[in-house]
Amino acid sequence: MKHKKILFVCTGNTCRSPMAEAVLKHALKKQKIAWYNVRSAGIRAHEGSPMSAESRQALTEAKIPYSKTFSSRLITEKMITEASVVICMTQTIADELSAFPNVTTFKAAGGTEIPDPYGQGIDAYRATLRIIRECMPRIMRIHCPPLEEEGQKS
Repeated sequence: MKHKKILFVCTGNTCRSPMAEAVLKHALKKQKIAWYNVRSAGIRAHEGSPMSAESRQALTEAKIPYSKTFSSRLITEKMITEASVVICMTQTIADELSAFPNVTTFKAAGGTEIPDPYGQGIDAYRATLRIIRECMPRIMRIHCPPLEEEGQKS
């Protein structure tokens, strides 16, 4: 079976989208769902930057594993076209990618936009992570259904 690709997109790919990537990967693993490839990218990312220290701290406190070798990626047309769905943290980011039919917003997929915590201290990152986690069950219902719901047998 071909893996479906889910791509989270924020601005710099060091805060929100890597946290969303880690949260969805963790949730899928807990449910033993293995046919999704979850990644993240940024529309203005500096290639190779690490995840922010505050994002790592918030994930660690929440006991959500993440890649210790995470490296930011600048979004490419190939990433977008290969993804089953591209979930942007805000409408403004989605507007920049509106030429692609598989682009949606975190609000449409999960119920709310995800504000950028950059430069606001650890409490803002914790709040951002909390919002992402609260939205993830809805995102999973819409974009990560079990095989049976997709008309396939496991």
